[in-house]
Amino acid sequence: MDFETVIGLEVHAQLKTRSKIFCGCTTEFGRPPNTNTCPVCLGLPGVLPVLNRRVVEFAIKLALATNCRINRENRFARKNYFYPDLPKGYQISQFELPLAEHGWLEIEAGGQSRRIGITRIHMEEDAGKLIHDEREPKSYVDLNRTGTPLLEIVSEPDLRSPAEAAAYLRKLHAIVRCLDICDGNMQEGSFRCDANISLRPRGQAELGTRTELKNMNSFRNVQRALEYEERRQRDLLLDGEAVVQATLLWDADREVTQIMRSKEEAHDYRYFPDPDLLPVSISEGWIEEMQASLPELPAARQTRFVEQLGLSVDDAEVLISSRELADYFEAALAGFGNAKKLANWIMTELMRELKGEEGIDLARCPVSPANLARLLTMLEAGAINGKIAKTVFAEMMLSGADPETVVKEKGLVQMSDEGELAAIVREIIAANPEQAEQFRAGKTKMMAFFVGQLMKQTKGQANPQLANQLFSRELNG
Repeated sequence: MDFETVIGLEVHAQLKTRSKIFCGCTTEFGRPPNTNTCPVCLGLPGVLPVLNRRVVEFAIKLALATNCRINRENRFARKNYFYPDLPKGYQISQFELPLAEHGWLEIEAGGQSRRIGITRIHMEEDAGKLIHDEREPKSYVDLNRTGTPLLEIVSEPDLRSPAEAAAYLRKLHAIVRCLDICDGNMQEGSFRCDANISLRPRGQAELGTRTELKNMNSFRNVQRALEYEERRQRDLLLDGEAVVQATLLWDADREVTQIMRSKEEAHDYRYFPDPDLLPVSISEGWIEEMQASLPELPAARQTRFVEQLGLSVDDAEVLISSRELADYFEAALAGFGNAKKLANWIMTELMRELKGEEGIDLARCPVSPANLARLLTMLEAGAINGKIAKTVFAEMMLSGADPETVVKEKGLVQMSDEGELAAIVREIIAANPEQAEQFRAGKTKMMAFFVGQLMKQTKGQANPQLANQLFSRELNG
């Protein structure tokens, strides 16, 4: 039987505001437990929340960037449930009147472009955090995160593969980073995802029984967990067994899902409008102000890189994957105008040095865009060859020095003196008569041998183009 996979994602993006959503406490990460708190975020009796205007502005920006319809009047609601890290016994969120609805994102996966619907974007406060003692059966509550502003972005169940889910997440991640409303740090939980997945016979309209994967904190884990769950559910259905609706956790070490809790019925959160907060009215002027403040979005930047700079779609997609990487590329481009060569260098040498699981960390890059441009300009002008350029770049990554200084201090200037190189070429040919005869007999691949010998003797500093010309001339008489 052929099955169709159906995936929907719920993404929580923690906003880069200095203070929390309903009080003045700092949102700084890493402070000692329970120090970023006050009576409001602790839910003490008699306190009143006051909405942080910046949170609404960030929400409007994301709604505009994801083609959503903004509700001119939206309302906060109380979502009631009881958990140790939720001191009030309810979470302030939005329900029947969210900030934005009915948006979409265009994604590319498997060589195809598809439009994925966004059901809603709403504002809410984060809960606290439980820290479990590994040595004893104890848990500790840290309420520093309580009240931190979140945007929840809920997709339609339009995703049809784990690869599409990962592509959607990367696209959304790039947008919130581009807008500078979320730092996107998945390891710290600033950008996290719950994924719902079900399978149904192909052609069937009714959805299958779904499972939910909670709090996924990397693109790789999301894709691998969904791939595993896709296989697990398919095996169950082929064996004639039922999929049990449940909330699952992903064990990244064992690469399996584990049941966190069964979910036979939907929770009754008893939503009702928060009596302490007025409805949020958003004027047309406010929306226009936010629209005017939007930067160039990743999709538009990718189109410009392809149409104006001549980059391939795939290369442009890599470069716009983060705002910092695209900014770095454009800053270097100002000093070195060959976009294709610059892009290739960034995507090979630079990204190999800096790449981690969630992308490249340009914050720790000691090579400035201007210095990379100067290095490539030296390579283009023939002052150094490709091998030397890589050696110089490696040293720049260690020291942060400019390329001219590294070349001078290390004595790495390319040898381009024809007379000097010709003498060495003749010595190498004389020392290798057998290989010389093989070349003259038509074994042209021996040219690589001779050039390699020259590079060895000159410690990689010979001009390779000139070396080929000299060997060709000497060997062919």
